Amino acid sequence: MATGRTHRPATRSRGIPEATVARLPLYLRALTALSERSVPTVSSEELAAAAGVNSAKLRKDFSYLGSYGTRGVGYDVEYLVYQISRELGLTQDWPVVIVGIGNLGAALANYGGFASRGFRVAALIDADPAMAGKPVAGIPVQHSDDLERIIQDNGVSIGVIATPAGAAQAVCDRLVAAGVTSILNFAPTVLSVPDGVDVRKVDLSIELQILAFHEQRKAGEEAAAGGAQAAARSESADQGPDGDVPAVMPA
Repeated sequence: MATGRTHRPATRSRGIPEATVARLPLYLRALTALSERSVPTVSSEELAAAAGVNSAKLRKDFSYLGSYGTRGVGYDVEYLVYQISRELGLTQDWPVVIVGIGNLGAALANYGGFASRGFRVAALIDADPAMAGKPVAGIPVQHSDDLERIIQDNGVSIGVIATPAGAAQAVCDRLVAAGVTSILNFAPTVLSVPDGVDVRKVDLSIELQILAFHEQRKAGEEAAAGGAQAAARSESADQGPDGDVPAVMPA
């Protein structure tokens, strides 16, 4: 199989919008689930619902791939799996290095979904000398002093940073200098990279803060609704049996 250093995904050259690219993995996940259940075809409405988008957006996204489905039949599941996998570059072998083998890095190393999606964990790297040689997910950890050699020997173009924030930029600089052109950053910091290097940031604390915002808003809406209901009950209690406000009785 080809390696990631000699092949790049075709999406940019074909003019597929970034928003569409971001949705392709959602479609692929839904299609893979259908394939595992031996479902041969799927309608745009069914697939859109499974992927969490509207069907018009899905059809527009697939038009960039040159896939329009068959009226009355839908889309061929297996062909779409292949087509999207090819566009995302998942029909190739992408060697990946993970730098920073703490709790998060070890969890990523143990994640079983990489191999099935075209990614091979080529090396685990850590700055702690005590970690050197220790197996994590069956892969011996290597010291960061050897980072450049490891990248060159394995033809790596994708790096995963799972270090503390203070070390992330220096690691990023070394990865880029060694030839890595795509970085997945789990460190809670913004990385500075030159043109031609892609960075995707995963910040769990930010995602939790966004969820906290929505929880707070829902709680506020429920409190407001509860207040409105209480006010309505109070108003109803102040009215007579026919809904009229009772007359004031003389003393």
